[in-house]
Amino acid sequence: MKNLVLVFSLLCMSTILFSCSSSPVVTRVAENETIDLSGNWNDTDSKLVADEMVADSVARPWMENFIKGKQNKPKIIVGTILNKSDEHINTETFVKDLEIALLNTGKATFVADKNQRGELRSERMDQADFSNPATVKKFGKETGADFMLKGQINTITDSAKSTTLKYYQVELELIDIENNEKVWIGQKKIKKVVGKKKYKA
Repeated sequence: MKNLVLVFSLLCMSTILFSCSSSPVVTRVAENETIDLSGNWNDTDSKLVADEMVADSVARPWMENFIKGKQNKPKIIVGTILNKSDEHINTETFVKDLEIALLNTGKATFVADKNQRGELRSERMDQADFSNPATVKKFGKETGADFMLKGQINTITDSAKSTTLKYYQVELELIDIENNEKVWIGQKKIKKVVGKKKYKA
C-alpha cells in the first residue's frame, strides 16, 4: 500500500514539474524594438521599407509638378501589392505602413480602396432608408483618386550548410489613373544572413 501511495505521489509530482517546464515564457518588449527570430520578413522590415520608399517618392519631381499644376495634394488609392516571395507576408500591414508614412508627410491623401468603398456605399443606402433626412450622406460625392499605388515583394533564398541568405526586393509603382502614366517607380532591397555563427563581412 505504501509503495502504491509513493508511486502515485511521484506521478503527481512529475506531472506538475512537466507542466511547469512546458509553460511559455512571455517577455514584453517595446513595440519599436528590432527583434529578428527567424530572419523572415517582419514588422521592422515593413516599417523600414515603407518609410524609405515614401521618403524617396515625395522627393521626386512628380509630387512638385502635380501640386503646382493642380494646386492641391495628390489623392492616392492603393491597388494590389503582390506577395511573390517564398514565405507568408501579410501585405495588408505593409500597405497600412505605407499609408501612415505617406499621410504623415502631409503631402498626399488617400481615398478608400475597392472593398472599403463597397461598405461605405452600403452604409449610404442604409442611411437613405433609415436615417434622419437631415443627416443622410448623398451619393455622387465621392472623391476620385489621382494615382494608384501598386507593387510586389520578391525574395531570393540561398543556403549553404547552416547559413541562409534571405534577399528581399520590394518594388512600388505610382500610376496616373487618368492616362496610365507611371510617375514614380521605387525599389528597396534588404539582405539578411541567418545562421548559427555570426556572419563576417
